[in-house]
Amino acid sequence: MKKIFIINGPNLNLLGKREENIYGSETLEDINKKISQKAEELKLEVAFFQSNSEGEIVSKIQELKKEGFSGLIINPGAYTHTSIAIRDAIAGVNINTIEVHISNIHSREEFRKQSFIAPVCIGQISGLSYFGYIYALEYFAN
Repeated sequence: MKKIFIINGPNLNLLGKREENIYGSETLEDINKKISQKAEELKLEVAFFQSNSEGEIVSKIQELKKEGFSGLIINPGAYTHTSIAIRDAIAGVNINTIEVHISNIHSREEFRKQSFIAPVCIGQISGLSYFGYIYALEYFAN
């Protein structure tokens, strides 16, 4: 069974409580339940991690290969636009990675349009709400 790891970055723990007009009303827990249900259907094993700390995210990425994960779905939140450390961690572990964003980062403020993470990913899904995570899972299942 393929093991897929899902990382959510800063402020995603506040989903359902912040800027619902941008991020929707589902909480991170709601989204994780939907991901788990889809993973079970697709016969994938998933694990979740959320942190507001860049260093914790980097450390977690570095552990993925030895923990047997073959894929990473990451919503780096604001670190998308600032973190060369997360970018380098993804490049360094050589695990297929898909960057996901709930909102369409390309239709928002100018600074959000630049992703340091996307160039080291096999793809980016942006603006499709929690469905981005589901579509990423489907990619890994196939």
